[in-house]
Amino acid sequence: VQLVESGGGSVQAGGSLRLSCLASGYSANLYSMAWFRQAPGKRRDIVAAIGTKGGTAYAGSVKGRFTISRDNSKNTLYLQMNSLKPEDTAMYYCARRTSSGDYPFLGLLGYYWGQGTQVTVSS
Repeated sequence: VQLVESGGGSVQAGGSLRLSCLASGYSANLYSMAWFRQAPGKRRDIVAAIGTKGGTAYAGSVKGRFTISRDNSKNTLYLQMNSLKPEDTAMYYCARRTSSGDYPFLGLLGYYWGQGTQVTVSS
């Protein structure tokens, strides 16, 4: 399993970024996926999840601003982030469930993670 994130960067508050995660080493359509984030000194928290059937779930802090999506034909997971706030500053990680199947829920356990991409939002 290999997960490679891209698209992070620095942006001013109110701006947008789109993160991508290229997956390889398995059949993407069989596994649910998610985005996590971790700010300095804080625990890693789930931001959004998407199941194999397309169902989604979002943390309350990002609901209405972030959109998770997937393109199985490209083995790619996305996170569109709009109306960014300084508190969104964190390392963002792509994650794949360790077990196959539909799981569009905000779980914290049972994932493989990528190396992360940094998102910095300035006020």
